[in-house]
Amino acid sequence: MDPPADDRAIVWFDIDNTLYSASSNIADAMGQRIHAYFVSLGLDDAEASALHLKYYKTYGLALRGLVRHHDVDTLDFDRRCDGMLPLEEMIHPNPAVRKLLQDIDRSKVRVWALTNAYVTHARRVLRILEIEDQFEGVVFCDYAQKDFFCKPEPEFYHAAMKKARATDPSKCYFIDDSKTNVDAARRLSWGRCVHFCETGLETTEGGVKRTIHSVTPGRGTTDLGERIQVDTLEGLRTVWPELFKGSR
Repeated sequence: MDPPADDRAIVWFDIDNTLYSASSNIADAMGQRIHAYFVSLGLDDAEASALHLKYYKTYGLALRGLVRHHDVDTLDFDRRCDGMLPLEEMIHPNPAVRKLLQDIDRSKVRVWALTNAYVTHARRVLRILEIEDQFEGVVFCDYAQKDFFCKPEPEFYHAAMKKARATDPSKCYFIDDSKTNVDAARRLSWGRCVHFCETGLETTEGGVKRTIHSVTPGRGTTDLGERIQVDTLEGLRTVWPELFKGSR
């Protein structure tokens, strides 16, 4: 018999480039390893770069395109890309982030992680940051499954809610550094979504370096309604004050 649904709200945190800063340059290091993987398939540098970007833009994750069009071994990809990152040298515990998570009132909400990484990378990052104990659960891309889903695909968000035994999307709070992922959640009526945007820092997406630009500073209105943006996780205390201890 399945456990009953929990009617508390859920706060979903993206992991990479959200729970740690883009200044860590992990996205660039990952981009280099994914590019090398494309080249190992027999592509030249130009072809590898073009396909890497195309698959990222089309599917939200380069590996999704590799699975669909190249029949790659997903776990081998994970070992050669995420698994080879020297994370211990690139990210470190941040007491302010841990304190923020500890200050969330668990009588009101549950805290989960929602990531496009495989479980081994997700857990490794949380352990290095010393915040794994702050999350009730982790929803990840299951690379062990041939036809896995990822953000921003609706199926991934639906599966996340099912795993967390959540039934009301309006009670889902979500923060992610990808505006595309945030907007996908908003289209599914997730209630309080925030774009984490470290304006001015450099990141890498689809193998291409870019400077992070503010889309809607602070709060703004779009065809999906209000869009909220923060440039530090501490900003969540302002935009989600009701979630923290001491609020009414």
